[in-house]
Amino acid sequence: MSEKALRAAVVGVGHLGRHHARILATIEGARLEAVVDVNQPRAREIAAAHGARALTSARALVGQVDLVSIATPTETHAEIASLFLEQGIPVLVEKPLARSVAEADAIIGAAGRSGATLAVGHTERFNPAVMAARPAVHNPGFVEVHRLGTFPERSLDIDVVFDLMIHDLDLVLSIVQSDVESIEAVGVPVLTDRFDIANARIRFASGCVANITASRISRDRTRKIRFFQRDAYISIDTGAKEAEVYRLVRSADRRPAIEGGKIPVPEGEPLRNELQDFVDAVRFGRAPLVGGSDGRRAVALAAEITERMAACTRI
Repeated sequence: MSEKALRAAVVGVGHLGRHHARILATIEGARLEAVVDVNQPRAREIAAAHGARALTSARALVGQVDLVSIATPTETHAEIASLFLEQGIPVLVEKPLARSVAEADAIIGAAGRSGATLAVGHTERFNPAVMAARPAVHNPGFVEVHRLGTFPERSLDIDVVFDLMIHDLDLVLSIVQSDVESIEAVGVPVLTDRFDIANARIRFASGCVANITASRISRDRTRKIRFFQRDAYISIDTGAKEAEVYRLVRSADRRPAIEGGKIPVPEGEPLRNELQDFVDAVRFGRAPLVGGSDGRRAVALAAEITERMAACTRI
């Protein structure tokens, strides 16, 4: 364990990275040392707001920091993450871990060779509503997910599966914990040359089926995941940070009744929870909640879904 604050840096301080900087400037156990962005005025603006140095080259951080959070476009993750991991510097990489399984393996390999901590930014794992409801989920038989959003001005280097659906792929994989047996998927490129809306039906060896829809061309924002299991129904709104749990109960005469409703959800910012977990993992020498293997598994499933959609589109 390190008693003094760890020197932290953020590489990429755009839409999401600026929040990484904001949190790392105030989080327990860390001190924001520098921010890096190819847009020099932006780097200076964010750095000035938090009393940090502004840089335009990630390489300049080597030897100057104790941990790095990477929030750059997905296509740059493998190169930037490996730069630090090869030097033994712990890294958190925003989701998705990489564009492909091969790139994910390269990042994991770099971490393995140096022994550096590798965390992946699947923020929904740290959503207070998910954390509150998760203990109630046991062997779900069916999972229904809707993640819908308006058209973004960012993340257009990847399709909606890698941009939005991957949040829920990681969540479902972490909860169902069973091998994928089959996938049916369809996607449509509506406003870009990449898939902007997608649906995947995933069947697991356990018998569970997950039906997951993601869109970045919807009018309204929806973030809901529902679990159906024997004698229980769990609904989580990750956007509103609310959760409901309903259970079937039987009285002495075996007459069934439904009980439940909203459950208490603690206050908390998912990204702050995620970054605190990363910092604590480095300080205490433990594994982060979401590691490289988790990130790789989500990338592998996203890639397979995208391949199925592409095959359907060609027909």
